[in-house]
Amino acid sequence: MATLNLKNIQKIYPHSGDQKKANKKKKGEPEKKTNLQVTDQGVIAVQSFNLDIADKEFIVLVGPSGCGKSTTLRMVAGLEEISSGELYIDGKLVNDVEPKNRDIAMVFQSYALYPHMTVYENMAFPLKLRKMDRDEIDRRVKEAAEILDITQYLDRKPKALSGGQRQRVAIGRAIVREPKVLLMDEPLSNLDAKLRNQMRAEIIKLRQKISTTFIYVTHDQTEAMTLGDRIVIMKDGYIQQIGTPQEVFDHPANLFVAGFIGMPQMNFFDAKLVNEGGKYAVSVGGCKVELSEEKQKNLAAHSVAAQDITLGVRPSHMVLAKQPGNTLSATVEVSELMGAEVHFHANANGKDVVVIVPTMDANGERIDSYHSGDQLNLTFSGNVCHVFAKDGKNLEF
Repeated sequence: MATLNLKNIQKIYPHSGDQKKANKKKKGEPEKKTNLQVTDQGVIAVQSFNLDIADKEFIVLVGPSGCGKSTTLRMVAGLEEISSGELYIDGKLVNDVEPKNRDIAMVFQSYALYPHMTVYENMAFPLKLRKMDRDEIDRRVKEAAEILDITQYLDRKPKALSGGQRQRVAIGRAIVREPKVLLMDEPLSNLDAKLRNQMRAEIIKLRQKISTTFIYVTHDQTEAMTLGDRIVIMKDGYIQQIGTPQEVFDHPANLFVAGFIGMPQMNFFDAKLVNEGGKYAVSVGGCKVELSEEKQKNLAAHSVAAQDITLGVRPSHMVLAKQPGNTLSATVEVSELMGAEVHFHANANGKDVVVIVPTMDANGERIDSYHSGDQLNLTFSGNVCHVFAKDGKNLEF
């Protein structure tokens, strides 16, 4: 229903009086405080945010608490003033347009339902404010209720509903307006794990049934990976990477993205990148692995020199070898049996690592009999290595 263009968006929260005095003593030099940049103008919560969103695209803003994702969403909604930069909806500059005139709807973390109204009345309320025809209101409410499977609850009050049902009502109240853009600010964070899984599926179904553009904020990478057409990963007010879920999983731009996306998080080792006979390999703790052809080409294209690196390997890409020899030695600290898999928490080359392996090997032998203090011989292939410079940048890109 709408395209959005965010161009060099910035949000600065002005200092209070005491903060201004303290900052003047710094002679106007920028400083770092709680990971956000502090300047004479104030605390920079969002910096240099650039993003083009296509019609009907589902964009997920993801990152740790305080990274600026909700602030960005609120600027799109018009609930926060944009300090600098330009926001366009369908090619129209809307920086100074009132929230009610932007043709957007927002679903909050708290359900924010009127307790004295029925589900039907809650969903109909924004349409009544617009003085819409009663028959049209009835049509839209019942249509939304059917999409969200809450038709049987239309006569109930919110207190008679579960958390998941209340969140469906909150979503229904937003979609009855048929907005150009639907904004969702951590809508599932108040639900338990089982309900979150169910509601994720419901949101995917909803997206297929209505024609609107979604911007979804979460700190949960599972939600980001399952819901988004593209993910925008943020840290300290800056965009770290934009890409499809598979792109950011397979090709993280830096150490932060690599550690944030993936569960359990990627293992990191202090290693060396070597170039012998024109071939790149990584060396760590007595284990040397030649990189794949794709990675060879990427590194050669950037003329990457041999150097000390941070090597990243995902837990599920680690392999148990039966015998030592060109392997990485690790000591088991904790063994967790997880049905068809076993998760080993171990120490390898001075680093805490997680290794995920099937409970049975290719020969049908069980391999979950390791205990605390046992030694593991680990290896990995060259196509699953992620090579980062010591400053955190992925050397392939």
